[in-house]
Parts: sequence; C-alpha cells; structure tokens
Amino acid sequence: MPRARNQEDCDLNMTPMIDVVFQLIIFFIVTITINENRNEDIMLERSIHGPEIKSDETSSPLTLVVEVDRKGRVSINDIAMSYDQLANIIGNRYNRYGIFPLMIRADYRTRHSHVKNVMDICTARGLGRVSFVAVKEPRTGKSRERWGN
Repeated sequence: MPRARNQEDCDLNMTPMIDVVFQLIIFFIVTITINENRNEDIMLERSIHGPEIKSDETSSPLTLVVEVDRKGRVSINDIAMSYDQLANIIGNRYNRYGIFPLMIRADYRTRHSHVKNVMDICTARGLGRVSFVAVKEPRTGKSRERWGN
C-alpha cells in the first residue's frame, strides 16, 4: 500500500504566475501610452464639412498615422524620419498587408510641398487613397486667432 503524502510536500510555486501578471501589466501600460501619444505641436486645419473619424478607425493596428509638422519634419509615433525611411516603412507594410489605412496629420502652417512629398511616397508605394486629419472646431489659443472666433 502506498504511503500517504504529507501536506507539507504539496507546494504551489506562485512565482511564474506573478511574473506573467507583471509582464501583462507592463505591456498594457506601454500600449496605452503609445495610443495616447500624439504630437501636440501640430495644429490641424479646420474642416467643418469633412466626415468624422471614429476612434476604432484610428486605433486599428493596420492604420498608419504620418505626421508632418510646421517645419516639414515627418514622423510616425513621434519618431522623426527621412522621406526614404518613410518610403521603406510604407513599402514594407504594403508588401505585408496590401492596402491599409493611412492618415496624414499635417500642421496647417506647413508648406504644401511637404505634404505632397508624403502623398507622392504613398502613391509610389501602391497606396492611392489617404485620409487627412482635420478638426471640426478651431483649437484654443493661436488657432482661434486665425479663424477670428
């Protein structure tokens, strides 16, 4: 007859489970911060007649948001890059997923040639349709003065 085990021999190691929980917490904190990170220096153009963008459209993992600031610097997720780097990113993403949503957030004070360069890269890499992000109401501060409100 097998001998009965002592209750002291039954042990459950909680360390791996605690490690996994902490890793998940760190992952969610980092991804939430990335989604909320938008360049506040960019003042968007006003467009009272344009369609509203729903939050699920911008939060899709396939959506790429390209920002063009006042001086023409191009960035994605606050990471500045050259036009060649942008072309490589868009080309690689197109090769992997096919057509994907791309949004351009351009400052209203930037030269149109900078926005045109981004558009040219998109069409050269196979994206024929891009969206432009604008605001329905003027922003407070400097943009209010521009619209005379």
